[in-house]
Parts: sequence; C-alpha cells; structure tokens
Amino acid sequence: MVSSSENNYQPVKNSPTKLDKFLVCGLGSLGQHCVAILKEYGAIVNAIDLEQPQNLQIPNLLNLLENLFFGDCRQASVLEQADISQCRTIILATGNERVNIEAAFAARLLNPQVRLVIRSDKKNLNQLLSQTLGNFIAFEPNQISASGFAVAALGDEHIGYFQVEEHQFRVVKHQIQMHDPWCNQLHIHELNTQNLRVLYHTYDASVLPKEFHQWEPERKLRPDDTIIYIEVKEQFQSLKKVAIKPQRNWQQLWQEIVLGRVWKNFQQQIPSWRRKLHTYQSLRVAIICGLTVIFLWCIGTIIYILNYPHSNVVEAFYGTAVLLLGGYGDLFGGINFQTPPEPAQHMPGWLRLFSLALTLTGIGFVGVLYALLTDVLLSSRFQFFKSYQPLIPVKNHVVLIGLNRVGQRVAALLEKFKQPVVGISSTGLGIDFFHKIPVIIDSITDALGKVNLANSKSVVVVTDDDMENLEIALMVHAQSPTTRVIIRTYDRNFRDNVARLFPYAQVICTSAISAEVFVAAAFGENILSLFNFDTQSILVVEYTIEVGDTLNGLLLAEVAYGYGVVPILYQNFKRSPVKLMPSDNIQLTVGDRLIVLANTNSLQRIERGEMFNKTWQVEIEKALAEDAIFDGANEISIISGCSIGTARKLMDNLPGQLPKALYKQQALRLVRRLSKLRVTARLKPFSDN
Repeated sequence: MVSSSENNYQPVKNSPTKLDKFLVCGLGSLGQHCVAILKEYGAIVNAIDLEQPQNLQIPNLLNLLENLFFGDCRQASVLEQADISQCRTIILATGNERVNIEAAFAARLLNPQVRLVIRSDKKNLNQLLSQTLGNFIAFEPNQISASGFAVAALGDEHIGYFQVEEHQFRVVKHQIQMHDPWCNQLHIHELNTQNLRVLYHTYDASVLPKEFHQWEPERKLRPDDTIIYIEVKEQFQSLKKVAIKPQRNWQQLWQEIVLGRVWKNFQQQIPSWRRKLHTYQSLRVAIICGLTVIFLWCIGTIIYILNYPHSNVVEAFYGTAVLLLGGYGDLFGGINFQTPPEPAQHMPGWLRLFSLALTLTGIGFVGVLYALLTDVLLSSRFQFFKSYQPLIPVKNHVVLIGLNRVGQRVAALLEKFKQPVVGISSTGLGIDFFHKIPVIIDSITDALGKVNLANSKSVVVVTDDDMENLEIALMVHAQSPTTRVIIRTYDRNFRDNVARLFPYAQVICTSAISAEVFVAAAFGENILSLFNFDTQSILVVEYTIEVGDTLNGLLLAEVAYGYGVVPILYQNFKRSPVKLMPSDNIQLTVGDRLIVLANTNSLQRIERGEMFNKTWQVEIEKALAEDAIFDGANEISIISGCSIGTARKLMDNLPGQLPKALYKQQALRLVRRLSKLRVTARLKPFSDN
C-alpha cells in the first residue's frame, strides 16, 4: 500500500485563481445533490427555487448555501439578486426543460462569460444552443444513469463499459484463481500493457480501496486476490472489415465429392429440412404443388417435342407453360362443331386430351400457389399491426421492470451488449418497442411468473416510484433468492438504508450519480462517460491542457500518482495519433489532449491543484558497466523529470541520491529500468536533509 504520508497534499504553485461562486436553480433531488458536491469542492453556492424545499435529502442543505433566493429563475431581477454577474457557473436543474432553457438565455444576457450547465433531454436543440450560446452543456439524468443500470445488470466481472471515439474500453473485476495464468507468476506491475491498466488490487474482495494506485507493484498475484483493471478493444475497425472467404477451386470440389463430404453434408441437413417442413404446413403444400407443376412442365415439353420433331424446343417449352396457366383456349381456339380449329387439325385426340388435362391440373396447382402467396402477403401485412414480439429467453437473461425512458434506454444498451432481455410493464407501450425485446404487459405479480425468473441473470427495477421498486425487489428475492436485483431510486438516504438492510440488492441513486456529472461539468470538465464502482462513481474526463492549468508541464506519472487518476488516452497538440494507456514518461504541454479515469476526490484535487506529496527517493549505488553510466543518466532524466545535467552529475559521482523526490510507483519503475541497464539502485524514504 502507498504510505499514509503520501495522503498529505502539496499545492501547485502556479494554480490559477478562478471565481468560486456557483448558482444552482431548482432544489429538487438533483439540485440538492449538486449543492452538496459543490461544497466538497470548496465552492461558494447560491440557489434559487420557487419555494422553501420540503423534502431535504441533504440534511444540512440550508447551511451549505451562502444564500437562498425565492422566485422564478427566468426573471432577470431574480438572477441579478442571486449575483449572476459574479458566478462562474449556473446549474439549471429544475424538472422543466423549458424553464431551464429560458433561464439559460436570461443568464447569458446578464453574464456573457458564465458557464451554462442545464438539465435537458432535447439532444438536437442542445447541440444548436451549444453552438449559439457557447460555454454551454446539457445533460439528462435518465441517460446518465442508464449505463450504470445496464452494466450492473450484466453482473459477472463487468464494472464499466464505455467508448471513446472508435476505441472501446471495459472495466473488469476479477478474482484470481489457481488455474489463472497470472497466478503466482506475474507481479502486479507486469499486467500493465498498452491495452491494459491495473486500477485496484486487494487481498479481501469485501474491502476495496477508495483511490487508484493503492497497490504494491512488486507483489505477485496470489489465489483469491482481487484485481480491477481496464482494457481496450479495437473492435470498430475490425468490424468494418469484411472477411474474404477463400475461393474453392474445381480440384478441391472434386476431392470433396470423391471423399463423400458433399453427400455427408447433404445427409446432415435432411433432418433439419424435415423438421422445418413438419413445422410449416403451408410450405409443405407449396413445395408439393411447385414440384408437381415443374414435373408436368417438363413432361409436356418432352411429349410435344417427340410428337412434333420438326417443332422448336422453345415453342414447346412456352406452349406447355401456357397450358399450365390455363391457356388451352389460347392455343386451340374457341368451340367450333363444324371443323376442328386450325392448330388442332392434325393433332391426335389423345394429345388434345392430354393438353386439356395439363390445363386443368395447372389451374388447380397454380391456383393453390396463388392462394398461398396471397395468404403470406396478407399475413405479413396484418403482422405489421399485431403486437408480435420475440420469444421470452429461457435462461441467463435480464428481467427489466419499468419501461419508461430510463428502462427503454437500459434495454437499448443491453441489446448493444448482446444481452438477452425481457421487459415487464403495467401500461401499454408504443408498437415499435415490441419488435425490439419481448415484453409482458400485465401486473407485476402475474408477470414475474412468466419470465423464467429462477434462471435469469439479474432483475433491474426502474419504475418512477421508489417504494414500488423496493416492493418489487422483495417479491423477486422471495421467488428467486439467488437472483441479483438492481433498484433505482432518487433519494440518497433511501439508497443507503436499503443497501444496509438488503445486501443482496444493488441500489443506484439517479440524482447522486447525475449530480457528480453536473458538478464536474460546472468546473469546465468534459465528461465523456461514467460507471459505478463500490458505491462511488468513476468519471471518464477529457482535458485540453491550457496555459496556467494545474496539469501543464507535469509528467503523466505525476498526474496519475499525484492527483489519483488513471490516464487512458493521450494525444499531442499537433493532432498526432492517439496513444492508449500512455507511458508515465510523457510530459504535458499546452494544447495536449488527455483522457483520464477520476473520482470526485481526484477532480477536486485537480481543480485546487493539490497533489499528494512525493515521499520516496532513489539511491544509486553503482554502475556495472561504462555504458551504463550514460544510459542510466538518460533513464533517470526521462522517468523522474529532472534535467539531464542533474542526472549526469549524479551518475558521475556514485554512490549518490537523486535529489528529487518521487512517487512510490514512479520510483520503483526507475529502479527496475536501471537494473536492466546494469545500474544498482534502491528505494528509501525521502529526506530533506
């Protein structure tokens, strides 16, 4: 574990001074949580609401506020009274989208520089307003929380799942087993590659660290250890590539025929064809009629050619077709009792009778084909209006209860994950939704008996009523005690109480999760995604390094271990190709792009420029080769960030100590690199002396 002394902070000397006053409009569940988190950042918070908040989910809410004003946040006078001109950001979190947007207009007119963070689900309008108003961002709590419910429903080892551009990331929690290739073989730091980074490690799965990098790099993985890591998959590029099947030449085909492979494959397909024919009676009739018509077509053509050898084969073929389609009168003319029609003067009687039989048989069989085709067309037409839906999964599926906006969003994400899902709703839905997943519209009690609950993977309850969600969760547990249950709530106190009383249920507070995103955006961060981990939210945050930024000029090692974040993507300001899981040696400069995993505490430290103290020092003992002195100096400069002159001076006067303190994982990495260059070094606690 990292030494406790590292938890002391040291401020960044050139951290920028910014306005720390924020305004929150609407003190519902979301607004209250925004106020609480803003105070954790050390901000000054004013609020506007129409009336005194009745349901206080944050017990000391009024004490957290600098001032509380009552009125309509769309009115300029109310905003001026709330000191909008001195605010860095206004968070518009009322439950009415129109009120939020109109208040954003009023705030922009009064303060052209204020950042606008609003609650809105109108995606297209939000994009247009962002382009027009500038310094504007909008979120919808339902969309923010949906990914958390979907990933929780997957269960197993999945914790998070998100996408950055064409890169797909997955966060996995894995308990080491004896048969794992990692077990007793690798040190933890050896797991880190260009496609994987270790986030957490613990000996006890029930007790997980609250910060990243709280693991010993040199420790070997043992059975029952738990690690959490993030990995990247380049799947979107590969999916676009069409697999080209190798062409089979005639020699290969002939060999397959000789060896009997074609016949064996044909024999293997016969039972499946029989089952299909037995299942679809109409198809059986159509095949019989079709084969009969083709047989008569061929027989008729042959008979006419044999009886009229000087005739054209094509004419015989088409003549038979005309007879089968009921064209006897077209070929042999109308009824004439005086003399035979011209085409039939020299035709034998039996052949005329055969032609008539062809016509009568063709009318019958072709008529059946017409009838079947008409039936298929009408059935498909009426099927469009019927509430047709896929079959209910038998096992390893997710039961989704409550198909409101959150539920439908969760269903869409689960479909994207290729996870079987069945929905339950007590009210009717749009017909389009029935074609996506199987849906049961019934009372919850009756519907639970129809979804194969005992064999399900998990049950997600996302109705709009907290108490109904709890009631359903208890019903599910009573019927299937081993099934995982995920419950939606708006109240953080309700979440905490239910989680303690019913440990089998995972309770997700929509407002608490969404508030972390709103507040992070209020400080100017670009939030790309988030996922839940051990009662805390992990945000995927994008930074663009600016002049005076607390990240400017730092090595990625200092960013990672100093602020407690995990860099997962880096791109140079010249728009060079992105680097996934970038090296700790990269130094940030103005214009660089960086995406990290961070929790709320990490974002607060970055905002205030408070880094963990560096408490370790590297002592260089000796170099075992002449060239090791030169290479070792380069490595020291690259990993520690000290000047190359300082590093060369140290290597020329061994033994000696690196005058710059490092973070523990950074220092251990330097020792390992020096060892490969045949330079002996060791770690020791940092001393100012």
